[in-house]
Amino acid sequence: MQPLPPPHPTNAQGRQRRVGVEIEFAGLMPDTAARLVADCFGGDIVRQSPHRMSVEGTPWGTFIIELDSKYVHPDDAVMKANGMATGKAASAGREWRAEFHHRSREWLGEMVAGLVPTEIVSPPIPWSELGEFDCLFEALRRHGAEGTDASVFYGFGLHLNPEIPAPDTASVLAHLQAYIILAAWLRDQIRVDITREILPHTNPFPKAYAWKVLDPDYAPTQAQLISDYLRDNPTRNRELDMCPLFAHLTPQAAHPLLQESLVKPRPTFHYRLPNAQLDTLEWGSVMEWNRWVTVERLAADPHSLRQQMQAYRAHHAQSTMGQWLDKLKHWVDK
Repeated sequence: MQPLPPPHPTNAQGRQRRVGVEIEFAGLMPDTAARLVADCFGGDIVRQSPHRMSVEGTPWGTFIIELDSKYVHPDDAVMKANGMATGKAASAGREWRAEFHHRSREWLGEMVAGLVPTEIVSPPIPWSELGEFDCLFEALRRHGAEGTDASVFYGFGLHLNPEIPAPDTASVLAHLQAYIILAAWLRDQIRVDITREILPHTNPFPKAYAWKVLDPDYAPTQAQLISDYLRDNPTRNRELDMCPLFAHLTPQAAHPLLQESLVKPRPTFHYRLPNAQLDTLEWGSVMEWNRWVTVERLAADPHSLRQQMQAYRAHHAQSTMGQWLDKLKHWVDK
Protein backbone atom coordinates (compact mmCIF):
# COMPACT_ATOMS: atom_id res chain seq x y z
CA MET A 1 0.00 0.00 0.00
CA GLN A 2 1.34 3.42 -0.99
CA PRO A 3 0.62 6.73 0.77
CA LEU A 4 -1.81 8.94 -1.12
CA PRO A 5 -0.60 12.46 -1.95
CA PRO A 6 -2.44 15.16 -0.01
CA PRO A 7 -3.94 18.13 -1.91
CA HIS A 8 -1.12 20.28 -0.49
CA PRO A 9 1.98 18.02 -0.49
CA THR A 10 4.34 20.80 0.63
CA ASN A 11 4.32 23.20 3.55
CA ALA A 12 4.34 27.00 3.51
CA GLN A 13 8.12 26.95 2.94
CA GLY A 14 7.80 24.69 -0.11
CA ARG A 15 9.26 21.59 1.59
CA GLN A 16 7.50 18.23 1.56
CA ARG A 17 5.19 17.96 4.53
CA ARG A 18 6.07 15.48 7.24
CA VAL A 19 4.10 13.27 9.61
CA GLY A 20 4.94 12.16 13.13
CA VAL A 21 3.70 8.70 14.14
CA GLU A 22 3.03 7.40 17.67
CA ILE A 23 2.16 3.73 18.24
CA GLU A 24 1.15 2.08 21.55
CA PHE A 25 1.35 -1.67 22.20
CA ALA A 26 1.97 -4.35 24.83
CA GLY A 27 4.12 -7.47 24.81
CA LEU A 28 7.51 -5.78 24.30
CA MET A 29 9.49 -3.65 26.72
CA PRO A 30 11.16 -0.43 25.53
CA ASP A 31 14.65 -1.94 25.25
CA THR A 32 13.41 -4.65 22.88
CA ALA A 33 11.33 -2.18 20.87
CA ALA A 34 14.35 0.13 20.58
CA ARG A 35 16.40 -2.71 19.11
CA LEU A 36 13.70 -3.29 16.49
CA VAL A 37 13.73 0.41 15.57
CA ALA A 38 17.51 0.31 15.16
CA ASP A 39 17.31 -2.93 13.16
CA CYS A 40 14.79 -1.32 10.78
CA PHE A 41 16.28 2.15 10.38
CA GLY A 42 19.79 2.10 11.76
CA GLY A 43 20.95 4.53 14.41
CA ASP A 44 22.34 4.19 17.93
CA ILE A 45 20.35 3.16 21.00
CA VAL A 46 20.74 5.52 23.95
CA ARG A 47 19.37 4.59 27.39
CA GLN A 48 17.75 7.73 28.80
CA SER A 49 16.39 6.00 31.92
CA PRO A 50 15.34 2.43 32.79
CA HIS A 51 12.11 2.65 30.83
CA ARG A 52 12.93 5.29 28.24
CA MET A 53 15.22 4.75 25.26
CA SER A 54 16.06 6.78 22.19
CA VAL A 55 17.37 5.69 18.82
CA GLU A 56 19.48 8.49 17.41
CA GLY A 57 20.97 8.97 13.98
CA THR A 58 18.24 7.37 11.86
CA PRO A 59 17.60 8.84 8.38
CA TRP A 60 14.66 10.81 9.83
CA GLY A 61 16.07 11.78 13.22
CA THR A 62 15.54 10.54 16.77
CA PHE A 63 12.94 8.00 17.89
CA ILE A 64 11.73 7.90 21.51
CA ILE A 65 10.66 4.54 22.96
CA GLU A 66 9.22 4.43 26.47
CA LEU A 67 6.61 3.08 28.84
CA ASP A 68 3.72 5.49 28.35
CA SER A 69 3.34 6.86 31.88
CA LYS A 70 5.12 9.81 33.39
CA TYR A 71 5.11 8.07 36.77
CA VAL A 72 7.63 5.41 35.70
CA HIS A 73 10.26 7.93 34.60
CA PRO A 74 12.43 10.15 36.82
CA ASP A 75 10.88 13.57 37.34
CA ASP A 76 13.34 16.24 36.16
CA ALA A 77 12.09 18.72 38.77
CA VAL A 78 12.68 16.25 41.60
CA MET A 79 16.13 15.33 40.31
CA LYS A 80 17.16 18.99 39.99
CA ALA A 81 15.79 19.82 43.43
CA ASN A 82 18.06 17.15 44.88
CA GLY A 83 21.20 18.39 43.24
CA MET A 84 21.19 16.33 40.06
CA ALA A 85 21.35 19.36 37.75
CA THR A 86 24.34 19.51 35.42
CA GLY A 87 27.40 21.00 37.09
CA LYS A 88 25.85 21.03 40.55
CA ALA A 89 27.32 18.98 43.36
CA ALA A 90 24.76 17.15 45.47
CA SER A 91 24.98 16.61 49.22
CA ALA A 92 24.98 13.02 50.44
CA GLY A 93 21.38 13.35 51.64
CA ARG A 94 20.14 14.86 48.42
CA GLU A 95 22.02 12.31 46.37
CA TRP A 96 20.36 9.52 48.36
CA ARG A 97 16.90 11.04 47.83
CA ALA A 98 17.53 11.41 44.10
CA GLU A 99 18.72 7.79 43.90
CA PHE A 100 15.65 6.59 45.81
CA HIS A 101 13.37 8.58 43.49
CA HIS A 102 15.11 7.11 40.45
CA ARG A 103 14.95 3.54 41.78
CA SER A 104 11.32 3.78 42.90
CA ARG A 105 10.26 4.94 39.42
CA GLU A 106 12.21 2.02 37.93
CA TRP A 107 10.48 -0.48 40.26
CA LEU A 108 7.07 0.99 39.49
CA GLY A 109 7.72 0.62 35.78
CA GLU A 110 8.59 -3.05 36.23
CA MET A 111 5.39 -3.64 38.21
CA VAL A 112 3.04 -1.99 35.69
CA ALA A 113 4.70 -3.34 32.54
CA GLY A 114 1.94 -5.08 30.59
CA LEU A 115 -0.70 -2.69 31.93
CA VAL A 116 1.02 0.47 30.76
CA PRO A 117 1.78 0.31 27.01
CA THR A 118 5.13 0.76 25.39
CA GLU A 119 5.05 3.69 22.99
CA ILE A 120 7.25 4.46 20.01
CA VAL A 121 7.29 8.12 18.96
CA SER A 122 8.84 8.73 15.56
CA PRO A 123 10.55 11.87 14.34
CA PRO A 124 8.72 13.74 11.55
CA ILE A 125 8.74 11.59 8.40
CA PRO A 126 8.08 12.86 4.86
CA TRP A 127 4.56 11.67 3.98
CA SER A 128 5.84 9.95 0.83
CA GLU A 129 8.14 7.74 2.95
CA LEU A 130 5.49 6.32 5.28
CA GLY A 131 5.57 3.05 3.32
CA GLU A 132 9.21 2.59 4.35
CA PHE A 133 8.32 3.37 7.96
CA ASP A 134 5.70 0.62 8.02
CA CYS A 135 8.36 -2.09 8.04
CA LEU A 136 8.54 -1.34 11.77
CA PHE A 137 4.96 -2.60 12.20
CA GLU A 138 5.94 -5.87 10.54
CA ALA A 139 8.88 -6.24 12.94
CA LEU A 140 6.66 -5.52 15.95
CA ARG A 141 4.20 -8.23 14.85
CA ARG A 142 6.95 -10.80 14.32
CA HIS A 143 8.30 -10.22 17.82
CA GLY A 144 4.97 -10.49 19.62
CA ALA A 145 3.78 -6.91 20.05
CA GLU A 146 0.10 -6.81 20.99
CA GLY A 147 -2.26 -4.16 19.69
CA THR A 148 -5.75 -3.00 20.59
CA ASP A 149 -7.56 -6.25 19.80
CA ALA A 150 -5.32 -8.47 21.94
CA SER A 151 -7.21 -7.69 25.17
CA VAL A 152 -10.39 -5.97 26.26
CA PHE A 153 -8.17 -3.89 28.56
CA TYR A 154 -5.99 -2.53 25.74
CA GLY A 155 -7.18 0.91 24.70
CA PHE A 156 -4.08 1.38 22.55
CA GLY A 157 -3.99 3.77 19.64
CA LEU A 158 -1.96 5.07 16.74
CA HIS A 159 -1.59 8.84 16.53
CA LEU A 160 -0.68 10.78 13.42
CA ASN A 161 0.74 14.28 13.57
CA PRO A 162 0.43 15.62 10.02
CA GLU A 163 2.29 18.87 9.48
CA ILE A 164 -0.13 21.67 8.62
CA PRO A 165 0.01 22.85 5.00
CA ALA A 166 -0.21 26.51 6.09
CA PRO A 167 -0.49 28.37 9.42
CA ASP A 168 -3.20 30.83 8.34
CA THR A 169 -6.51 30.72 10.19
CA ALA A 170 -8.58 29.95 7.09
CA SER A 171 -6.58 26.78 6.40
CA VAL A 172 -6.64 25.60 10.03
CA LEU A 173 -10.38 26.23 10.27
CA ALA A 174 -11.10 24.42 6.98
CA HIS A 175 -9.30 21.30 8.23
CA LEU A 176 -11.14 21.42 11.56
CA GLN A 177 -14.47 21.79 9.74
CA ALA A 178 -13.67 18.96 7.33
CA TYR A 179 -12.69 16.71 10.22
CA ILE A 180 -15.90 17.32 12.16
CA ILE A 181 -17.94 16.56 9.04
CA LEU A 182 -16.05 13.33 8.32
CA ALA A 183 -15.66 12.12 11.92
CA ALA A 184 -18.57 9.67 11.63
CA TRP A 185 -17.11 8.21 8.42
CA LEU A 186 -13.65 7.85 10.00
CA ARG A 187 -15.08 6.06 13.04
CA ASP A 188 -16.98 3.71 10.76
CA GLN A 189 -13.90 2.96 8.63
CA ILE A 190 -11.63 2.44 11.64
CA ARG A 191 -14.24 0.60 13.72
CA VAL A 192 -12.93 2.27 16.85
CA ASP A 193 -12.39 -0.30 19.60
CA ILE A 194 -15.04 -0.34 22.33
CA THR A 195 -12.44 0.13 25.07
CA ARG A 196 -11.10 3.20 23.31
CA GLU A 197 -14.69 4.49 22.94
CA ILE A 198 -15.20 4.16 26.70
CA LEU A 199 -11.91 5.81 27.62
CA PRO A 200 -11.84 9.61 27.25
CA HIS A 201 -8.80 9.91 24.96
CA THR A 202 -10.75 10.02 21.66
CA ASN A 203 -13.90 11.85 22.72
CA PRO A 204 -15.79 13.49 19.84
CA PHE A 205 -16.37 17.21 19.67
CA PRO A 206 -19.47 18.44 21.55
CA LYS A 207 -22.48 18.93 19.30
CA ALA A 208 -22.80 22.61 20.25
CA TYR A 209 -19.19 23.24 19.23
CA ALA A 210 -19.61 21.40 15.94
CA TRP A 211 -22.73 23.46 15.25
CA LYS A 212 -20.81 26.68 15.88
CA VAL A 213 -17.77 25.80 13.78
CA LEU A 214 -19.87 24.54 10.87
CA ASP A 215 -21.95 27.70 10.66
CA PRO A 216 -21.25 29.06 7.13
CA ASP A 217 -20.96 32.55 8.66
CA TYR A 218 -18.30 31.51 11.19
CA ALA A 219 -15.18 33.45 10.17
CA PRO A 220 -13.09 33.87 13.33
CA THR A 221 -9.76 35.55 13.81
CA GLN A 222 -6.99 33.29 15.04
CA ALA A 223 -7.53 34.51 18.61
CA GLN A 224 -11.27 33.86 18.42
CA LEU A 225 -10.79 30.40 16.87
CA ILE A 226 -8.44 29.38 19.67
CA SER A 227 -10.58 30.98 22.38
CA ASP A 228 -13.75 29.26 21.14
CA TYR A 229 -11.97 25.92 20.94
CA LEU A 230 -10.53 26.12 24.47
CA ARG A 231 -13.83 27.27 25.97
CA ASP A 232 -15.80 24.39 24.45
CA ASN A 233 -12.99 21.80 24.60
CA PRO A 234 -11.03 22.44 27.82
CA THR A 235 -9.21 19.12 27.47
CA ARG A 236 -6.60 17.21 25.45
CA ASN A 237 -9.07 14.34 25.12
CA ARG A 238 -10.43 14.91 21.64
CA GLU A 239 -10.23 12.71 18.55
CA LEU A 240 -8.49 15.62 16.82
CA ASP A 241 -6.53 17.41 19.53
CA MET A 242 -5.80 20.97 18.43
CA CYS A 243 -3.88 21.96 21.56
CA PRO A 244 -0.35 21.26 20.24
CA LEU A 245 -1.05 23.35 17.14
CA PHE A 246 -2.62 26.22 19.06
CA ALA A 247 0.27 26.18 21.57
CA HIS A 248 2.64 26.46 18.59
CA LEU A 249 0.69 29.30 16.96
CA THR A 250 0.39 31.28 20.23
CA PRO A 251 3.48 30.46 22.33
CA GLN A 252 2.71 33.26 24.79
CA ALA A 253 -0.88 32.15 25.43
CA ALA A 254 -1.77 32.18 29.11
CA HIS A 255 -4.43 29.46 28.97
CA PRO A 256 -3.34 26.70 31.41
CA LEU A 257 -4.20 23.91 28.98
CA LEU A 258 -1.74 25.22 26.40
CA GLN A 259 0.95 25.45 29.11
CA GLU A 260 0.59 21.83 30.28
CA SER A 261 3.80 19.81 30.12
CA LEU A 262 2.03 17.07 28.12
CA VAL A 263 1.07 19.55 25.39
CA LYS A 264 4.04 19.67 23.00
CA PRO A 265 3.79 22.76 20.76
CA ARG A 266 4.21 21.76 17.12
CA PRO A 267 2.80 22.80 13.72
CA THR A 268 0.70 19.66 13.34
CA PHE A 269 -2.81 18.29 13.69
CA HIS A 270 -2.76 15.73 16.52
CA TYR A 271 -5.05 13.00 15.16
CA ARG A 272 -5.72 10.41 17.87
CA LEU A 273 -8.60 8.27 16.58
CA PRO A 274 -7.04 5.11 14.99
CA ASN A 275 -6.71 1.81 16.86
CA ALA A 276 -3.32 0.09 17.12
CA GLN A 277 -4.41 -2.68 14.74
CA LEU A 278 -1.27 -4.80 14.90
CA ASP A 279 -3.22 -8.04 14.40
CA THR A 280 -4.16 -6.93 10.85
CA LEU A 281 -1.34 -7.68 8.41
CA GLU A 282 -2.05 -4.90 5.91
CA TRP A 283 -2.54 -2.29 8.62
CA GLY A 284 -0.04 0.47 9.30
CA SER A 285 0.56 4.20 9.19
CA VAL A 286 -0.09 4.30 5.42
CA MET A 287 -3.64 3.01 5.85
CA GLU A 288 -4.43 5.62 8.50
CA TRP A 289 -2.68 8.38 6.53
CA ASN A 290 -4.77 7.57 3.47
CA ARG A 291 -7.93 7.90 5.54
CA TRP A 292 -6.68 11.23 6.88
CA VAL A 293 -6.08 12.48 3.33
CA THR A 294 -9.86 12.31 2.81
CA VAL A 295 -10.14 15.06 5.43
CA GLU A 296 -7.53 17.14 3.63
CA ARG A 297 -9.26 16.59 0.32
CA LEU A 298 -12.49 18.05 1.67
CA ALA A 299 -10.67 20.92 3.41
CA ALA A 300 -8.97 21.87 0.12
CA ASP A 301 -12.26 22.07 -1.82
CA PRO A 302 -14.10 25.22 -0.64
CA HIS A 303 -17.21 24.51 -2.71
CA SER A 304 -17.63 20.94 -1.43
CA LEU A 305 -16.74 21.98 2.10
CA ARG A 306 -19.43 24.64 2.17
CA GLN A 307 -21.97 22.22 0.71
CA GLN A 308 -21.13 19.59 3.32
CA MET A 309 -21.29 22.13 6.15
CA GLN A 310 -24.78 23.14 5.10
CA ALA A 311 -25.80 19.50 4.64
CA TYR A 312 -24.43 18.58 8.08
CA ARG A 313 -26.40 21.30 9.83
CA ALA A 314 -29.58 20.62 7.89
CA HIS A 315 -29.29 16.88 8.45
CA HIS A 316 -28.48 16.98 12.16
CA ALA A 317 -31.40 19.29 12.79
CA GLN A 318 -33.80 16.45 11.98
CA SER A 319 -32.18 13.10 11.07
CA THR A 320 -30.18 10.25 12.63
CA MET A 321 -26.42 9.75 12.64
CA GLY A 322 -26.85 6.57 10.60
CA GLN A 323 -28.49 8.48 7.77
CA TRP A 324 -25.70 11.06 7.89
CA LEU A 325 -23.13 8.28 7.61
CA ASP A 326 -24.85 7.00 4.45
CA LYS A 327 -24.56 10.48 2.92
CA LEU A 328 -20.89 10.73 3.85
CA LYS A 329 -20.13 7.38 2.25
CA HIS A 330 -21.76 8.60 -0.96
CA TRP A 331 -19.58 11.74 -0.98
CA VAL A 332 -16.34 9.87 -0.18
CA ASP A 333 -16.97 7.23 -2.83
CA LYS A 334 -17.67 9.73 -5.62
